[in-house]
Amino acid sequence: IGKFYMGREIAHVMGYGFNGAGARWLERAEREREEKLTLMVRSLKLQPGQTVADIGCGSGVVTALLARTVGLEGRVMGVDVQLQMLARLKLRMKKFRIPNVTAVRGTQKSPKLKAGSIDLAIMVDVYHEFEFPHEMMKEIAKTLKPGGRVAFVEYRMEDPRVPILLVHKMTEKQVKKEISQKPFGLKFKQTIGVLPRQHIVIFEKPAGDKKAGDKKAESGSAGRR
Repeated sequence: IGKFYMGREIAHVMGYGFNGAGARWLERAEREREEKLTLMVRSLKLQPGQTVADIGCGSGVVTALLARTVGLEGRVMGVDVQLQMLARLKLRMKKFRIPNVTAVRGTQKSPKLKAGSIDLAIMVDVYHEFEFPHEMMKEIAKTLKPGGRVAFVEYRMEDPRVPILLVHKMTEKQVKKEISQKPFGLKFKQTIGVLPRQHIVIFEKPAGDKKAGDKKAESGSAGRR
């Protein structure tokens, strides 16, 4: 788009496309073989009952896998800025009888989710397309519960064999540089390297000093005796 952020060019958004061509590309049968989506979701080690935000969910291919993983007691928020993608997401969830997904229309600067409500926010080949990455990440960080995680799944720029345009790739170093900024309040947790083309870079919102909180509570109790 001709815009740069922290030394990299921001890519064009993967659009719905003419007659849904963009959505169909996301849904292509070869994608599981090429990107190992099932392995990706498994590697996140989600727990039943958790709440997940699939930001930039598109037509919901990954959303469906996440929803089945957290189970009926869990919830997945499928967030996208494109109404056509969200309409296709809803149809997909209805077709496969997946009831625990909520479609949310976000904006270029916010996912429009409740603060402190998310156990995991995931962006699959999405973050590098954010037109306003700083503003968006500040808002995403707010949505996380204490101890909540955010996962960036990006094509590895370090590997020239990955058949994707450079503007749609990110190095692990670049992801860390951008997400480690103080305003976000996130800490690097790990990079998972099990996928053939992408790395999964995970940051975490610190849970806080529980011991200090316990001491404060004990102090308050002592004062009431």
